[in-house]
Amino acid sequence: MKKATIVIIVLLLCVGALTIKSSAQCAMCSATVETNNKSGNTQANGLNNGIMYLLAAPYLAVAAGAYIWYKKYRRKDVDLNMRNEKIHLN
Repeated sequence: MKKATIVIIVLLLCVGALTIKSSAQCAMCSATVETNNKSGNTQANGLNNGIMYLLAAPYLAVAAGAYIWYKKYRRKDVDLNMRNEKIHLN
């Protein structure tokens, strides 16, 4: 277990050290899409659909995992061992 943890930490450090800095062009892309959309181009609809697709994917993955976990680990025959006495709240 300890060896596996060390290997995972070393791999994460290597991945972190090997990342390449990239310049995102979100502002430039959004300005271009807004300009094209005002002139009648429909590429903005495709971009919006792609963003919604990327947004929904993690939620669907978590929901599928939760459903599988629920189906696998739920208890079907649980005895609650309730007493037959009345509960006095005061």
